[in-house]
Amino acid sequence: MRQNETVSLKQLLNEKYGKIICYPKHDLRELKQRIQELKKLEVIAIEFAGDKNASNVPVLGKGCVGVVVTAITDHGKAALKIRRMDADRTGMQHEAEMLRKANAVNVGPRLLDTTENFILMEFIKGTLLPHWIETLEGNETKYRIRKVLRAILEQCWRLDKTGLDHGQLSRAPKHVIIDENDNSRLIDFETASPNRRVSNVTSICQFLFIRSQVAKTIIKRLDEISQKELIKALKTYKQEHTRENFEKILSKCELQNV
Repeated sequence: MRQNETVSLKQLLNEKYGKIICYPKHDLRELKQRIQELKKLEVIAIEFAGDKNASNVPVLGKGCVGVVVTAITDHGKAALKIRRMDADRTGMQHEAEMLRKANAVNVGPRLLDTTENFILMEFIKGTLLPHWIETLEGNETKYRIRKVLRAILEQCWRLDKTGLDHGQLSRAPKHVIIDENDNSRLIDFETASPNRRVSNVTSICQFLFIRSQVAKTIIKRLDEISQKELIKALKTYKQEHTRENFEKILSKCELQNV
C-alpha cells in the first residue's frame, strides 16, 4: 500500500513529483512555469494520495487529458486537475468553462479557479457509484438507492434544460461520486459541449438501468423496473425534452415518489 505524501511547492522540483505535475514526463522548464501557476491559484502544497497510480505515485484520478491530485490551500483541501503534457488540448479553459456552466444549474464540483494547465475544484470525499451500490446493506438499502438515482436523474435533467451535454454518461462508472451523506455528484466535464444535442437523461438511464454491469446490480436490488417500458419512455423524451416526459421516465424507474 502506497503511503500518502504532502509536498510543498518547492519540493515539487524533485523529479519524482515533478513528473506528476508535468505528466507523463519530467520537464524542468515546464515544471517551473507550472509551479508559478500553482502559486497564482494559492496552492501551498500537494497531497499525493488516492487509489490510482501515476508513475508509481498515488493520485485521485488519471485520464487521457489530466491527472487529479489533492491540493492544499489556505482555505483547505481542493481537487486539482493537471493537464497532461501529451493531452490533445493546449489548455484547460474549455473544461473549466463547461464546469462553470454546469455549476450554474447546481451540477458538478464547484469550480474554484483555473489557469492554462490547472483546474482547481471543490474537493469531494466520496465513493464511485458502482462501489457504493455494491457495499450497501441494511433495511434502508432500497430507499437509499432510489433517492440517489432520483438525484442523479434530476441533475441530468438540469443539464439537458441548460443545453450542456456531459458526453460520457452512457458509460459512467467513473463519473458519478456519492459522498458520506448519500449526496451524488456528476464529475469530469472534459468532453462536455453546449454545441451538440443533449442526451444526459437518456445516456445516464442507459447506464443505470439498461446496458451496464451497474444496471444489472440496480435491477437486482430494486426488482421493480420494466426495461421495456423505460425504453419507450426514453424514446418519447428524446423527441421532446419536457418535464412531463421526464416525469414519465421517473415513473418507469419507480423514482417519482422519492
